[in-house]
Amino acid sequence: MIVTDLVDQAAALDAADPLAHFRDQFIGSDDSKIIAYLDGNSLGRPLRATRDRISSFVEDVWGSRLIRAWDEGWMDDPVRVGDDIGRVVLGAAAGQTVVGDSTSVMLYKWIRAGVASQRGREEIIADVGNFPTDRFVLEGIAAELGMRLTWLEADRASGVTVDQVAEVINSGTALILLSDVAYRSGYLADVPAITALAHDHDALMLWDLCHSAGVIPQRLDEWQVDLAVGCTYKYLNGGPGSPAFGYVRADLHNTLRQPIQGWMGSADPFAMGERYTPSDGIRRFLSGTPSIIGMLAMQDMLALIEQARLEAIRAKSIALTEFAIQVSDELLSPLGVRLASPRESTQRGSHVTLEHPEFGAATALLWELGVIPDFRSPNGLRIGLSPLSTSFREVHRGLTAVRDLLPQAP
Repeated sequence: MIVTDLVDQAAALDAADPLAHFRDQFIGSDDSKIIAYLDGNSLGRPLRATRDRISSFVEDVWGSRLIRAWDEGWMDDPVRVGDDIGRVVLGAAAGQTVVGDSTSVMLYKWIRAGVASQRGREEIIADVGNFPTDRFVLEGIAAELGMRLTWLEADRASGVTVDQVAEVINSGTALILLSDVAYRSGYLADVPAITALAHDHDALMLWDLCHSAGVIPQRLDEWQVDLAVGCTYKYLNGGPGSPAFGYVRADLHNTLRQPIQGWMGSADPFAMGERYTPSDGIRRFLSGTPSIIGMLAMQDMLALIEQARLEAIRAKSIALTEFAIQVSDELLSPLGVRLASPRESTQRGSHVTLEHPEFGAATALLWELGVIPDFRSPNGLRIGLSPLSTSFREVHRGLTAVRDLLPQAP
């Protein structure tokens, strides 16, 4: 009876969903071999419009205009697309966001530039539960500069709180690096409060927005965030390996000197000058030649987000994760599955993590069935829900398949 009720509830939620029609715009949404795609927080589906855009680009721009296209628009794309990300996703005015390197490289540049500007301060604060790239980059910079890393330990089912930061921040803190959405639990940090706390101690605040950009409204200008970095292949659907974006608040442009001085960030790239002179504004944070092809797909998703409105996307994100938790409570909890994400929606991003000792073995079987979640060692199954491409029926079908693969209670 419970299963029938959940089936009916999923159908009713889909019927009432004002964003349901957007799902048809994604390639693979009608693929019968995919029962449920529950990993949109790792790699977003491609849009049908992107197939047309890439084909047109090859034929009409790259193939026709050739190198002339650099003067006809490509040189401006990193800042132009960055401005779109700032406007649509970040709550940032123009001239503060740029698209260029990978997330790892941008994190290195932003951290290195930030701590170099904080003379006399030797400490960086971060959390042990952050994504490996963030931690590994920090370890390298700390070793390079002889700085001290202060590690915060947060509950794995939640994340870093304002109080935890307040306990360790001090006059020697140069920079704090945190993710606004914890990659394991989905915990949503209090960005404005932690940023304000950092500023109270004259420290710089760097936010990793990889698990929120495109699904949670940001107000970076309003919150006076110093620095931010995020990837574009998750909720911005830029495709595998699409370049990251970086945000630097406008009043810091002349304060920070980026550490990887490349020709594309110079004042006049084609002057081939003898010495490096940084460009004005956000462009100075570019290094090498940006991936023009890598910026194509995300432009279609940005247009779709703007059409759907980010606030509505966030509302559906909450509804999807609420339903996923309900289905888990009814179908999976009796089998020993534990929720490892916040139950309170205001503290949760767009994915939930479930834990069970059998999830490692079950994931491979789920993938064979066409149910695609994301496994995180040692026993976490992440259910990543991209609101514009995911239906409530998918959530129910996917978690029902999880139930069917687990050992049944006696």
